[in-house]
Amino acid sequence: MTPLARWARVEWGLLYATARGPLAKLRLRAVPMTVAAVCLTALLQFTQNQPWGYRLVQHAGAVRAADPFWLALLRTPLSLCVPALDLPVWGALAQILVVFGIAEVCLGWWRTLAVAYVATLAGTLYARVGIALGPHVPLGLPGSDARVVDTGPSAAVVGLAVFLAWRYGAHVTAGAVAAAMVAEVALKENLAGREHLAALAGVAALWAAVRMARRLRHPRPQRRPGSRAGSGRSGLPPIQS
Repeated sequence: MTPLARWARVEWGLLYATARGPLAKLRLRAVPMTVAAVCLTALLQFTQNQPWGYRLVQHAGAVRAADPFWLALLRTPLSLCVPALDLPVWGALAQILVVFGIAEVCLGWWRTLAVAYVATLAGTLYARVGIALGPHVPLGLPGSDARVVDTGPSAAVVGLAVFLAWRYGAHVTAGAVAAAMVAEVALKENLAGREHLAALAGVAALWAAVRMARRLRHPRPQRRPGSRAGSGRSGLPPIQS
């Protein structure tokens, strides 16, 4: 086995072993929520590009910092499936199919939606806080960003990818995704890039809470003097739906 193959096995082996069986046996039937999300995203993209459908999609699922907070919360779940108008929809569909699909197999559909919602909501809340701080503060945003539509499914995809990487020990992958988001902000200063970083922060807080809750439920037994530590790979076991 080559060093690269050995590294890939260590990095993605646990995630691959968890997802391979259900996907090989059931294929798309293993990820019904993901299939529904892909179909809904394609439908919303088609609708918002029609003369009669743009305002409909905007009123139902477009979130802006200028919106009342209660209205933004109502629109946020659907905003997960509203792709950006200025980006190719096929990229968004491929990201949802791959990342949401793997997450649904490994975490279950409701946990996948929970992580995706936390990531998206973190970006939405950051936009409001950043605009309130103003452009002269390091984390602040200009007032014009209040009229910019939030990132849509991309923040959820980024958050889920990093959460899965942490959950299954793919730490290099998690670092690479985070580094790519930092580079995005450095190269192209826009609201979407900053919301991606906020999504990572929200998912990091969620991951820390999950780890803490698990440790409180299952405290490690104290070792007796002279006893040896158990062998085996450390980390949490896969979550099954």
